Amino acid sequence: MRAMVWNVWWRFGDDWRAREKGILATLETYRPDVLGLVESWSGDGTDQPHRLASYAGGLHSAWVPAAAAAYVDPDHPGIDAGLGLVSRWPILSVETIGLPHEQRGGPDPYALVATLDHPRGPLHVIVAGTEWEARYAGDHLAQTRFLAALATDARFDGPLPVLLLADLNAAADQVELAPLLDAMVDTWEAAGADPDAVTLDGRLAIAPRDAVKQLDRRVDHVFARPGRPGLPVTVHGAFLAGDRPIDTVYPSDHYAVGVNLEP
Repeated sequence: MRAMVWNVWWRFGDDWRAREKGILATLETYRPDVLGLVESWSGDGTDQPHRLASYAGGLHSAWVPAAAAAYVDPDHPGIDAGLGLVSRWPILSVETIGLPHEQRGGPDPYALVATLDHPRGPLHVIVAGTEWEARYAGDHLAQTRFLAALATDARFDGPLPVLLLADLNAAADQVELAPLLDAMVDTWEAAGADPDAVTLDGRLAIAPRDAVKQLDRRVDHVFARPGRPGLPVTVHGAFLAGDRPIDTVYPSDHYAVGVNLEP
């Protein structure tokens, strides 16, 4: 089973259409079975996960808003920002669950929680993006604690691993990831992949310079926990994708993370 997560940078930048072509080309190369999308868009009668699933053919998709209030951008009226899922297997259910945000306040930020119809049983997947601003560090830690508790909830127990596909805005050596590292498997580390890999690369012209805590770190993650105590999480490899320009354009300001797991 190949799982990937990618912050696809909404419709930001000079040419989101060219970037979407690069996203599609990347997915055609790597062909994930499960793909979590952060900063995905919806509007004009469609949404980005649906478009990607349709281009690939035979895949299933879901999209939910990233927060309780619609994202508003005067340059893209009517286009909302959210979380997406593309799956090889039918999507049985999708729910949105609010994340803690006492410091920032405002509308609830959401996580997407889905159950997929895998041949070996229900496959539970969580897609999320967490707080990134340093001044809301308390919210950031509260959100990763919440996601760790959510992913390990007994209602998701079963024969298959539970997956968290997320832009967590922190690297493995930062305190915000401690709750997840205590509760789940960092599949990148389990694969023995490059410990110095980064998903928010400061060398890119489009890299967000104000993301001081995140720049030049691996902040996008695939975490997994066994479906039941005593079952293993077996990882066969991990890789970055979208880390090269396609027709001179990088598909996103983040690189994607992919892992190959035993289902």
